[in-house]
Amino acid sequence: MSAGQPTEVVQAERADAWEAVAEAIDSGQADRVAEVVVRLDEAERRRVAAELPGHLPTARRRAHERYETRQGEAHRRYERAQQDFLREATEGGLSEEQAHAQWWSGHHYRYEQWVDWRERDRWIEPMRVAGAGTIGGAAAVAAWLHRRDLVEAADDLGPILRVIGERPAEWQADLAVRLATRIRATRRRDTGNAAELALELLRRSGSEPPEHDPLVVAWVAAARRSRPDPRSDRWTDALTWDDQGRGAVPTLRDDPLLVHLLPRLFEAEGVGNTLRDDPADPGASGSWLGALRRLEQEGSIDRKLLLDGCVSRFLRGGGATDLRFFARLHELLLPAPDETAPYTRDYLRLLPAAPGPVAELAVRQLRGVGLGADDLNEAIEALLFRAESKLVRAGLTWLDQAARAAAGDLDHLAPALGSAFLCDSYDVRERAVRLAVKHARRFTPLGADAVREAGAVLPADLAVRLAEAFGGEVVPEAEADDFQPGELPVVDERPEAFPPPAERAPSQGGVAFESWLAWFVGEGAARRRPVEGETSLYDRPEWHHLEEWAEAMLREAAAPGQEPPIPEPEEPPAYARHTIGVTTADGHFEVEFGQLPADVRESITADLNARGVPLGNLEHVEEAEPIAIEILGLSMATTGNWPTRDSKPEPPRDRLPKNVSMPHLVMLRRCAEVHTALKAGTLPPYLLATPTRTDGHLDPAVLVARLEGYERAGVEALPLDLQQALLRVPREVAPEVAGRARALGTRAGATLVGWLTNRPEPVTRVDWTHGDGDYTHDQQPGERYSLRLKPRIAIEPTGLEIVDALLSDPEPYHWDGYGRYVESWPMLLPADREVVAMHLLPHLLNEWDRPGYFHRSVAALVDGDGPAGEGLALLLARLLAERGPWHARDAGTTLLLRAVARGSLPAVECGRQLGLVLRRTEVKLGRVLESLEDCARQGAHREIWQLVAGMLPVVLPGPDERAHAGHTQVLGFAVRAAGWAGASGPIPAVAEVAARTGSSGFVRTARRLHELLTR
Repeated sequence: MSAGQPTEVVQAERADAWEAVAEAIDSGQADRVAEVVVRLDEAERRRVAAELPGHLPTARRRAHERYETRQGEAHRRYERAQQDFLREATEGGLSEEQAHAQWWSGHHYRYEQWVDWRERDRWIEPMRVAGAGTIGGAAAVAAWLHRRDLVEAADDLGPILRVIGERPAEWQADLAVRLATRIRATRRRDTGNAAELALELLRRSGSEPPEHDPLVVAWVAAARRSRPDPRSDRWTDALTWDDQGRGAVPTLRDDPLLVHLLPRLFEAEGVGNTLRDDPADPGASGSWLGALRRLEQEGSIDRKLLLDGCVSRFLRGGGATDLRFFARLHELLLPAPDETAPYTRDYLRLLPAAPGPVAELAVRQLRGVGLGADDLNEAIEALLFRAESKLVRAGLTWLDQAARAAAGDLDHLAPALGSAFLCDSYDVRERAVRLAVKHARRFTPLGADAVREAGAVLPADLAVRLAEAFGGEVVPEAEADDFQPGELPVVDERPEAFPPPAERAPSQGGVAFESWLAWFVGEGAARRRPVEGETSLYDRPEWHHLEEWAEAMLREAAAPGQEPPIPEPEEPPAYARHTIGVTTADGHFEVEFGQLPADVRESITADLNARGVPLGNLEHVEEAEPIAIEILGLSMATTGNWPTRDSKPEPPRDRLPKNVSMPHLVMLRRCAEVHTALKAGTLPPYLLATPTRTDGHLDPAVLVARLEGYERAGVEALPLDLQQALLRVPREVAPEVAGRARALGTRAGATLVGWLTNRPEPVTRVDWTHGDGDYTHDQQPGERYSLRLKPRIAIEPTGLEIVDALLSDPEPYHWDGYGRYVESWPMLLPADREVVAMHLLPHLLNEWDRPGYFHRSVAALVDGDGPAGEGLALLLARLLAERGPWHARDAGTTLLLRAVARGSLPAVECGRQLGLVLRRTEVKLGRVLESLEDCARQGAHREIWQLVAGMLPVVLPGPDERAHAGHTQVLGFAVRAAGWAGASGPIPAVAEVAARTGSSGFVRTARRLHELLTR
């Protein structure tokens, strides 16, 4: 044993070889395994190799057990830290609950309290190293390293490279090639360090890499991967080196694989996709573009190799993404015309079908080399059949050159002109017409006929210019397409008579709720039928659901006076924490309370007690070394929670919830009113507000008859019941019914007369807000984050409690449970559908969390009574615009068509709101126009034009906005809609655009619409 030899190695030599290797594997240290393996002789290697496969489950189990043990220890340390924290917090004045809350809300984990989950797999790399150093054949080692359960290679390749380095050179070369051919780019096991092991072995063995595309992709990706810089704290990559050619890690310029794999860079599938996001700035780190450019400038890479590779890659085909890197490399090389001349035929072959960026690159190169007549005609024909406007314009430039250079007629250019006439861009078509007119005399009659026939697809203004040069008649553009309006859907549904009172308890609102409530007041309360079963009803401080109130009423009727009191609210514990600071000649600093003189402590304690502030951490004081110098000033900071003497008294407790929407609360308050009257013995014989129709309307004659019955029986009306009845009375009342109401001699009769005489008319509007504030005008650019609707309802206060509550601004925000029983809301206000719309609006934009049956509620408003304004218009507009995988395709169009059939669509206002929806939300313009056309073709074409007329002033670009394709698309649809409806009358916003100079598609379409409306 030599003096420098490690003790553990000597022990391994003396002990059984397999036991030594197994012990090293269990340590989880791959370098320790390598240290043991390299000292084994051939017989010991064979022994270890034979044991390894059977040891896999054992190694995994032992690693997992070690991890679980450490995890348990860490958990116990965590529990001790938590207990220490809670003890200190409660000693400082916090309650146990508050201390727990502070623990969970803080960041109290420390490093020693958690274990890296990757420790479960610390057995894998030791097993890989052991197999690589002991298994005999290279094929068997390759299979071992690619076992599914050994797939996770470690970041550090040192140990495995050390044991492989002990093998013969031929064996290492064989393994390198085998590992390289096993790389599969689509398999996770072949990415990262597993592939880097194969690459490193190829470098060390000097083997020629096999022809294998995933190997090239792995080489490309590995060069971009950052590694620690041994000279600094930074990370760098193999594509970055300094001006002296030195890199922090082995660089691409020093890579022996470069000479073999660089030519394959342009052939291997997947390279383009891997390098699609290579930094366009060649000076950026990790840039293959920059590295190849520098190597070419240094002379390390043949420039012709790069140009040949790029052009050949273009010819192999592929999408724009796959070819992006090669196109950038070609541009970076800045080839001179004499360099690109040999590739002329290749560039011409790229023009017809290559992706746009590659075709543009080919055009630029061909401009520099100068084309012969045949090549020029081939280029023109290829470009003018392209869809991209930029390429077609390049073809027109060459067409002009070809026309000027041609000695004879230009009939051979007529097909190319016809292709240009088909381009989507008006500017390209106008330029093609200009060229045709310029060279019109050089076409034979046969060629002129071909140009004239091709010009049939041109817009009217361009067709006229072409006809002036080539003859023929211009067929006027059709004023309308093949549009044939259908018949509007028939909506003959009418509200039915309200059903008789029913005993079945309501699980939902609507008709079932009103029917049950009428039954309970009329006869259910008198039955005193026992309610079976235990209940947790009275343990809840708030009752959110109608069925809860129904159960409470039934139990009170069965056992009067047995309802327990409402549970006292849980008061949060009072606590306080005080921090004392003193000022002395040495400065200001914090001190312990026990360091203060006794008289100062008594003064502070008396002051806190007088103000009702808990003593908290000052209650139990330990004497400490007093402050030795004079105290010049004293300060105290206090945090905590305690009741103050000026706290407002608690309002009377009831079981009504606080955070629900107002229509929902009104329904619950009516239940509470009946419940209270039941307890007090003042329940009337029947309710006033029970509707007479299923839409919620109450026949005024029936209401008067009910009040007459109350008067005869001497019954006082329940206030909320009466107010709900008023809201259900139609807006128009027969004179004889009003006369009967005036004859009533009760307070309820006087209230009804006042309602019929001076029914309040709410004024409504919708405000929009976003994360930075309020929208101030319709054309304000959209801010699409934190978007909210603020419905506004204004009336003169009536003094009627639920009337004033329902006819006031709804809460603009939305939270869980806010919006329950939404299908019942139209029944609360059947004659004020715009008010109901306002209450629905806070839920409109939260389409993923809307209350159920939302579309049904909007349909009830369409069928309802009362003015329709911004609220209903916005509901219809937004629902029309929603078309996606989670929306019913026809839901919005069905509602709009229903509104048209009912005569309740505020078309112009709906158009304005649709414009706001397009500006301020994420809906797609194309889907909106599809929905509008669907409605028009089903008979709503006149209303759709009114809607579009209201939408245009909002969606057209404002003073500081630029027109885009969507604006032109809207105007184009407006032209069609105006034709369908036979519309007339100017729209100022359209007239302003039409009066502008210019010939853009936007301006031309506006002119066309303006002319159509003013002819």
